[in-house]
Amino acid sequence: MTQQVSGTTFLVTENRPELDSRDPMRAQADFAPYFFDNGPYSHNGNMALFSLSEDTPVGTQIYCLNGTDPEGQEVSYGISFDPGSKEYFRINPKTGNVTLVEKLDREKQDSFDVLVSITDGKSQVVERVTIFVMDANDEKPQFQNMPAIIDVLETTESGHSIFKAEAVDRDTGSGGSVTYYLLNAQSSLFAIDRHSGVIRIKPEEMLDYEKTKTHFLTVVAKDGGGTFNGKEQFLSSSSTLTINVIDVQDTPPSFIGTPYFGYVYEVSTPGSEIFTVVAKDGDVGNPNPIRYSFDEGDDGVFSINETTGLITLLTSPVYLKREVFNIKVKASEVSPRGRLLDYGVTMLVIRVVDLNNNPPTFYGENGTQSMFELTMYEHPPEGEILRGLKITVRDSDQGANAKFNLRLIGPGRMLRVVPQTVLNEAQVTILVEDSAAMDYERQHFLTYKLLAVEIDTPERFSSTADIVIHLLDTNDNAPKFSSDYYIARIPENSPGGCNVVSVLAIDPDSGPWGEVKYSIYGSGADLFLIQPSTGIIYTQPWASLDAEVRSKYNFYVKAEDSEGKYSLAEIFVTVLDLNDHPPAFNDNFLEKTMVIGAPVKIEAVDDDAEVPNNVIQYAIMKAEPDNNIFDIDCDTGEINLKSYIKSMAIIQNITKKRDCTWSLVVQARDRGQPSFSTTAVVKIDITEAVKSRFVSYFLGLRKRPRAVFGIFMTAATFTISLTVLISTLIYWNSVKKSRVTPQGKIRKIIRRP
Repeated sequence: MTQQVSGTTFLVTENRPELDSRDPMRAQADFAPYFFDNGPYSHNGNMALFSLSEDTPVGTQIYCLNGTDPEGQEVSYGISFDPGSKEYFRINPKTGNVTLVEKLDREKQDSFDVLVSITDGKSQVVERVTIFVMDANDEKPQFQNMPAIIDVLETTESGHSIFKAEAVDRDTGSGGSVTYYLLNAQSSLFAIDRHSGVIRIKPEEMLDYEKTKTHFLTVVAKDGGGTFNGKEQFLSSSSTLTINVIDVQDTPPSFIGTPYFGYVYEVSTPGSEIFTVVAKDGDVGNPNPIRYSFDEGDDGVFSINETTGLITLLTSPVYLKREVFNIKVKASEVSPRGRLLDYGVTMLVIRVVDLNNNPPTFYGENGTQSMFELTMYEHPPEGEILRGLKITVRDSDQGANAKFNLRLIGPGRMLRVVPQTVLNEAQVTILVEDSAAMDYERQHFLTYKLLAVEIDTPERFSSTADIVIHLLDTNDNAPKFSSDYYIARIPENSPGGCNVVSVLAIDPDSGPWGEVKYSIYGSGADLFLIQPSTGIIYTQPWASLDAEVRSKYNFYVKAEDSEGKYSLAEIFVTVLDLNDHPPAFNDNFLEKTMVIGAPVKIEAVDDDAEVPNNVIQYAIMKAEPDNNIFDIDCDTGEINLKSYIKSMAIIQNITKKRDCTWSLVVQARDRGQPSFSTTAVVKIDITEAVKSRFVSYFLGLRKRPRAVFGIFMTAATFTISLTVLISTLIYWNSVKKSRVTPQGKIRKIIRRP
């Protein structure tokens, strides 16, 4: 059974056994399952009027088929496509979830039919639904008529359209709209209408075949943008338009290889070829033939071939009345009909060549000149022309006799002469070749010789001219110190204003530019001053240098010219230590306890900063009651008993006393010049080595009454505290034993016999 509802075609099929009229349960009707129709914008139902964007990723769950069975039977779903069609979807029969398995492309297929089905196992409903593929901005604009090559006349007016670019974007909506523009439009002669794609020549611009024969335009077509994969994107493409400019007849002929010089030699005969002029139509794209003729100056002694431009002599050189002929030659265009059109004119100079009897000669503004002088600033730009030198060189002979070379002879390769080969006459140009070498500080003036030597003559005539260039100074140098750093030494306690070191910087520039001013700066410069003009560094008037406080200073000195160009050098100042501190003991009276076999060390300190001023030597000046019992290490200050003294008995035998106390006068002397010394009295108690440290400590307490008092007070405090603690414990124990018992218990005690 086939039905059609709301544009959706569906088929109902039944698969059940024959109904038995005798069984009422079997006689009951079985209704087919059906889909829910949730509308076109739903993702849950029968996919009727369902639409899907073409950029949906493969593997995305796009829909869920949903339906029911009237009898409540469990249903399953299916999906299929027409034979030969691409299968875009896959379905889960139980859940009805539909998954995209093939990439969509709206530009290839914007809709397709799908057969969706629902079954309860007995009846199956199949519906044909149409899926619409929605557009995404995934297509670039495609040019329909480009790349292209067009021809445009060079006389085309400004603002005239010359081409219309057409591009199509297969996307819909804004993604399918196209706008146009040109790359590097500002430097182009052309403009494009962004909507229509019409390309025009810009206003006030003209094409010129003689300047540019071909133009290349890059046209870009850009869509209006749209969504793709959830992001906004704009796509564009480009193509090239080649514009060939077509020449028109708007430029007169021009001569090639001017200026022209021809020569008539003494041996020439009538009919001799003198010179050939060559002209070309300025409209090289479509040139006309050229016809040559004399305009004036030929005096009837020369003829010109109107087709080839060959000029010949008509008479013998003997009959020529002038040495130089200035002939105007005309080149005219000839139209296809033979009519003369536009023309060009040039000057041909024909000289009558005689014997080689004239050397090359240099000329200035006032005639022949052999010395040229110029004053200029040093270091001109390389390639600059020395325009102050007005030099012309000329050989009055004719032909090969007037051909010569120019050379510039002088120091280095600072200058170059142009031209290097001359025929007859030339304006001499001197160019700067090495700007750095033209240095006023090296030499105040430059002297060159300009040499002209004939090339192909047996005589090889030559001439010279002196060129003297006076250089003017510029401030092109910064002051430079004689050293990158300066090391100075100054004794401590030097008076304020004492000179420390003198620095020197030289600026080779002249005048005010060569005057140097000095200054100092840096964290170590506070105690110093510098004379700005001489570079002498000295201490501040109030400065007091002390090597024991600070012995090293470093700072920078700056040398600067009048325009602020400067250089730096570093100053290192060392304050030399003087022996101005004597050694000093902590106390002039020292008490020590010596255990036989162990040394006693005393120490003095010298506040001088450097050796040998702070190196101390020790010596025993006097010992009582005996002078020959102790030794002292002169470097460390360690006092030892003589090696033969091993016990107290030996000492008592020497002194005849039981009291082993010695008084020593010890001297500490430094090694400076002059040397200073200090003495101290050292009282030493000698004990046996077997005494414990504890006993030795208490023996030493005899000389330390404060320590004895502290020990006594500590012992007394401990004794009192212990007494209080014991008394407290006894008291609380008594209280515990004397507590009153309950009254009932008292009665029992009383009743006892």
